Amino acid sequence: MDSDVFTNDDPSRLEMLASAIAGRTLRVARLAPGEPAWTDGVTLFLDGAADPRRDLEALSVQASLLACGSLDPAIVRKLGRRPKSAARYLAIEGHRALLANEALLPPLVIEMADRGLARSVDSPAASLSAAAGRESPSDPPECFGVIRPHELVVAVEGDQRATTAFAHVPYRQSPTESLDLPDEFADGDETDGFTSPIGGGGALGRLFQRMLGVARRTGGNGQPGADSATHRMRGGITGAGTVLSTATADSSDPSHDDVTAGVSYPEWDVHRGRYRPAWCTVREVAATIESAESSFRSNGGQLRRPLSRLGLGLGRYRRQPQGDDLDLDAIVEARVEAIAGSTPDESVYLDSLRRRRDLAVLLLLDISGSVADAGSNGQTIHEQQRAVAGALAVALHELGDRLALYAFRSQGRAAVQLLPVKRFDEGFDSTTMRRLGGLTPGSYSRLGAAIRHGTSILRTGGGTPRRLLVVLSDGLAYDHGYERAYGAADSRRALAEARREGIGAVCLTVGARTADDELRRVFGSAAHARIENPDHAGRVIGPLFGSALRYTNARRGVTRRPVSARAGVAAPGRTVSPARRMT
Repeated sequence: MDSDVFTNDDPSRLEMLASAIAGRTLRVARLAPGEPAWTDGVTLFLDGAADPRRDLEALSVQASLLACGSLDPAIVRKLGRRPKSAARYLAIEGHRALLANEALLPPLVIEMADRGLARSVDSPAASLSAAAGRESPSDPPECFGVIRPHELVVAVEGDQRATTAFAHVPYRQSPTESLDLPDEFADGDETDGFTSPIGGGGALGRLFQRMLGVARRTGGNGQPGADSATHRMRGGITGAGTVLSTATADSSDPSHDDVTAGVSYPEWDVHRGRYRPAWCTVREVAATIESAESSFRSNGGQLRRPLSRLGLGLGRYRRQPQGDDLDLDAIVEARVEAIAGSTPDESVYLDSLRRRRDLAVLLLLDISGSVADAGSNGQTIHEQQRAVAGALAVALHELGDRLALYAFRSQGRAAVQLLPVKRFDEGFDSTTMRRLGGLTPGSYSRLGAAIRHGTSILRTGGGTPRRLLVVLSDGLAYDHGYERAYGAADSRRALAEARREGIGAVCLTVGARTADDELRRVFGSAAHARIENPDHAGRVIGPLFGSALRYTNARRGVTRRPVSARAGVAAPGRTVSPARRMT
């Protein structure tokens, strides 16, 4: 690793490395000289006078603690304001976290880990129990830094207070439901039209509804169970917007669709620092098939070349001009030809060549109402993202990769819908493109649940060593009770779960005007890019896919429990409670 990266002058140069190890976006800052390293989960603080090697060691330990759930609020609250307890816990858990992240860390850092001590515990809770014993080590190595429980808890609570103003109030908990309204307001037909509440059933209310429409603001208390798609309307402030309800009920009502049995998934509650078990229900809904006359068409030619060099596995090939072993059949034939007086073929070797395709890709297309907005080139965001999804599907199919394509939308946590355009075990034909062309934007975007279901499909149906989840979305993770920091944190967490299972994650935003910092909050440290025009996709697809696959290659050698056991991801027809940690 290049030691020039580790400089005291510009700690921000370490942020990418810290974020990659931690599986979340981290800032890096310098402390006064001599101060031990620590983190509050948002910023990683390093000794202002440390040398480059000490910086690497401290950064690796603190970021690994975050990646393994060692600094979750539920754990550090038990440490309280007891520095000695925190030091004993760090002396044990620090070694376990380093070994858990071994695939991502350089050898000089792994050398610090006490493997015997690390293998004596299997979770932060076990380390906490061991730290209370008499035989626990008293002090961690100096390069481990320190744990500051109070600062960690305050950082989480501060984030919760900062987002309270944007919290969603579910319809069934709306303050108006607890009011005892006068009898004259009980029935709209009997209410005085000019004294009824504005927005009610009276003539004045109906007039205002016709004039203003039904609107809800991101983070406000608009009408849940809205009858339509949501459209984000950009205002003067980057990242702020109004969400309008414009489509008909039929476009997103699950009762109108052919649905399968639901699958329950957990959801990460950033405000409480824990999972909500079996919180979301995902159903696969049959996609509408567009008429053959207007069938959607796409050309994957521009993407085939950058993708052709990716996802190649080693295969054993006969009759090679050079190699690491002899091909006995080829040798016998060459000998026979020589005896017969012919010139023998000199390709008599066996060689391991990287020519075999061993990549499974699941494309996950956002069809929530917000992508119906006009994009950067006159087309809607949906049209542009659908064009890229179609081009990717065609290119991957022609290269021989295993391919699945799903669209997603939601209408509350109990109605997250995934529409199969092409499953892994289905052929790629005109029906696939007609399904893709028949997709129309509607409803909302519970992004985390869609990612978890896509991860589950890849895990059970991918069938290859290398697996890749590609999310095409405008980055607006929004639904009832799923807004701002909450939705962004759950989406980041879902992507981190996929990556920790060895599934690469690529996130593409095509034609949307979403701000870069907003995309980083939603996609975290997963490989992501914002593309202004579908024609520019070929420039970024290769590097993005390559980065995600290199990460999966590093993770494939690490044996871990499946995310289904630790995060509550369930098989169809079952629900699983989320574990207390993520390893």
